[in-house]
Amino acid sequence: MDEVLKKPSGVIRLPAILISYIFHPVFIPLYAIAFLVFVHPGYFAGFSLQSKYQTLLITALNTLFFPLLSIGLLKALGFIQSVFLRTQKDRIIPYIACGIFYFWTFTVFKEQSSFDPVLSSFMLGVFLASSAALIANIYFKVSMHAIGMGGWLGLFIIISNSNSMLMTWPLSILMLITGLVCSARLFLTDHTQKDIYSGLATGLLTQWVAAMVMM
Repeated sequence: MDEVLKKPSGVIRLPAILISYIFHPVFIPLYAIAFLVFVHPGYFAGFSLQSKYQTLLITALNTLFFPLLSIGLLKALGFIQSVFLRTQKDRIIPYIACGIFYFWTFTVFKEQSSFDPVLSSFMLGVFLASSAALIANIYFKVSMHAIGMGGWLGLFIIISNSNSMLMTWPLSILMLITGLVCSARLFLTDHTQKDIYSGLATGLLTQWVAAMVMM
């Protein structure tokens, strides 16, 4: 059951690649916070459109631009073999670098009283997840995609428990996407089911811990 699946070819491989790129873990914080900003009716009620875009800009800079820039520099300087981080060794420094940026984003949201605690709670969970992944990486190559989707799913579960929005359709769609992403990673890479399930559990658990601390 825990054996690595053989890589498929043809019509299955292309959609799996697209899904893996669209829902790459580096994009997940931006997707999740975009939902809070533009879809959820409560967390940003009363904010101007400019303030909403500023929130997305903060998120994009700290969770997308700077992590990607760091990985590019690490590759250029020869500290990692590939920007795709295929080996456990390649993932060590990027995990540390991303963790720093995630913690900084958490601090920015926490110190701004105008932001709902759900933002700082989510980013604290992301930071904890990256820290847990760094430790797990010593022993096995935990799936970063699964961690990202688990964190996003954890956020939606927390929102649904707050009764601030009917989350039936967003949660259902996200569960479907999570299944597709995890299946794609099993198809395309040398991940085992252990890598996938442990990644999902890490993302979910760290969001729960962060919510207990912050909310």
